Amino acid sequence: MTVIVRDFRTGDAEGFARIRHLALPFMLSTPEAITYDAANAHPDAHFQPLVAEEDGELVGTAQVGIVYDSPQPGQGYLNVYVHPDRQGRGAGSLLVRIAEERLAALDVTRFFVRVVDEPANRAFAEKRGYLPRRSAHFLRLDLATCTLPPRQEPPAGVELRTAADFADDPRPLFDLDAETLLDEPSDIAHEFTDYEAWLKETWHHPLLSHELTSVAVVDGRPAAFSAARTDDGTRYGTVMTGTARAHRGRGLAKLAKNDSLHRARAAGFTEAFTANDAGNEPMLAVNKWFGYEICATEVQHVRELV
Repeated sequence: MTVIVRDFRTGDAEGFARIRHLALPFMLSTPEAITYDAANAHPDAHFQPLVAEEDGELVGTAQVGIVYDSPQPGQGYLNVYVHPDRQGRGAGSLLVRIAEERLAALDVTRFFVRVVDEPANRAFAEKRGYLPRRSAHFLRLDLATCTLPPRQEPPAGVELRTAADFADDPRPLFDLDAETLLDEPSDIAHEFTDYEAWLKETWHHPLLSHELTSVAVVDGRPAAFSAARTDDGTRYGTVMTGTARAHRGRGLAKLAKNDSLHRARAAGFTEAFTANDAGNEPMLAVNKWFGYEICATEVQHVRELV
């Protein structure tokens, strides 16, 4: 059996998405999204999706790039996933080696990888010089059968809207997203400063549902939101829920997320997913209140060149 690694081609999208789903069933991924990400990545990200083939069959994938929106230079990532039935045959090792070579050629000195928290995966990373750092939990809610908290009337001065209401001018949502991102627990500092890049990578992304993204508005400005993504079937996920600093402590994020969950159920979605840093106790408590349960944990590892 011969394993090779090559650059992603548009015709690989279906197989790429299938492997991602098998490796991370709690992450939303579609062929359209895979193709969109490859075609619309920021030039400074040097995004390089790779695939591994074994005798012509797609068996592994890698998403490789530079963390271009971080104030700290020299950081890159390589997220490698191999078909569960094709592990242990060299595809993962080859993907990692070639990804590292690509990043090193771009002067990356700090490599980040994420692996599902299982002994074999952690051993794979640590064998290649990666040290464990932060953990993040994936959570699932059976939206078809769970008992959601009843919809609440917004407090005085607060209005519930959706992202679709900002179609003519999404800039206020960008400002809110950028502010809440600064407080997101992470080993990598991110800053949203490029509005045009945000429009392309977030606002126009094919998985983002403007209709299911709920926004709590105070005095005409977005104060809290819960951003929703959906796949081509019945799976729904919230990828960011947050509140502007000036409005925290009022329950607005919970209000927005509850509204989004009710909208998703009414639209026919039956599974809800989200993810939280393992140390983000306030958001984990909110999701537990909704009935989410942890379904997997992912550990970020880092390798630094000296």
